[in-house]
Amino acid sequence: MEQYEPERLSAPQLAAMRRSLRDGRGALTRRSLLRASGTAALALGGLGALSACGIPPAKREGAAASDDHSAAEKQINFSNWTEYMDVGEDEKSRPTLDAFTRRTGIKVKYTEDINDNVEFFGKIKPQLAAGQDTGRDLVIVTDWLAARIIRLGWAQKLDHANLPHAFANLSAQFRTPDWDPGRAYSYPWTGIPTVIAYNEKATGGRKVDSVTQLLDDPRLKGKVSFLSEMRDSVGMTLLDMGKDPGSFTDADFDAAVGRMQKGVDTKQIRRFTGNDYTADLSKGDIAACVAWAGDIIQLQADNPAIKFSIPSAGYITSSDNMLVPAKARHKTNAEKLMDYYYELPVAAQLAAYINYVCPVDGVAGELAKIDQSMASNTLILPDKAMAAKSRSFRSLSSEEETAYEEKFAGLIGA
Repeated sequence: MEQYEPERLSAPQLAAMRRSLRDGRGALTRRSLLRASGTAALALGGLGALSACGIPPAKREGAAASDDHSAAEKQINFSNWTEYMDVGEDEKSRPTLDAFTRRTGIKVKYTEDINDNVEFFGKIKPQLAAGQDTGRDLVIVTDWLAARIIRLGWAQKLDHANLPHAFANLSAQFRTPDWDPGRAYSYPWTGIPTVIAYNEKATGGRKVDSVTQLLDDPRLKGKVSFLSEMRDSVGMTLLDMGKDPGSFTDADFDAAVGRMQKGVDTKQIRRFTGNDYTADLSKGDIAACVAWAGDIIQLQADNPAIKFSIPSAGYITSSDNMLVPAKARHKTNAEKLMDYYYELPVAAQLAAYINYVCPVDGVAGELAKIDQSMASNTLILPDKAMAAKSRSFRSLSSEEETAYEEKFAGLIGA
């Protein structure tokens, strides 16, 4: 393999990745729970592959250019996560994909070969680094990995002339990530919110709707949990402190960690958890916590005492994103498929099946035709007030991630 300037992983980064894969979002399965945040940037399954060769320096413009064979080859090779596409009653057909093929004549080879970001990046990185076609025209990866692929010059720049619905219907909260301003290289498949959850029985009927309550309310002492994912817990705390997770300083980060440290020292915080907070929240051992919205949709189905709130200060949202890899043979075809999923009826059909935040604006009416309860669920379709409170954790340099993960590990005792 061609060697490039290395970008080595520090011990704190490796520790965070192992933690995420062991009991954080990296350990979870699709639909029932969420997975892989930025701290799982490169992890156990992919460490050998990723350390065997270095990472090239950023080289966006021109690096990903490729011959497009879309006109002659009416096909798309599409890699996605499991349970992230609608399935027909026969449990075999893919209704929206089948309809796309009938309309366009473009056949879609759909493969559920993404189990986690780390493992998948380990599969495609050698080919991308060597300037070779990965055999995939469209992939869906979480924002931190999308940012990395774009920064390394391994994603093709999109032709927005082929994306009229996507350009027009993309929700405002997803339009300007710092890692892809204006969505030049990517469009979101779905959003993943971090919110506050509470057990109404355990709180005595009281609503919990701020990190301040979690950290300062004596009635919650010993029954509070935060997440073991740095971006979620620090991001939510920064927001509560009036800081923007998209533009915070080292001093802001230290202040947020210090604020949570006080909660640890006073035993206000019971523990930092991965997805295992769900059982304690259902039982009431944890009364309130920082939580992943996908968990709450599932928990509410079995326990009506489980509630969620959106802090007035805002909440953290990450996303899964569609990218066309460098050297993909069917870029225009892939763009047509991307745009198709931003048509309102199609977006509604997909959202009704996967139950994640739909990034398509104006889809409520179509979703209501399928399921009125989903159309009114703000964890699937954030209303304007909720969407306005969405914030993203800014991209970190390798040096920042090392320093921040080391401090956060000290906080949570990892």
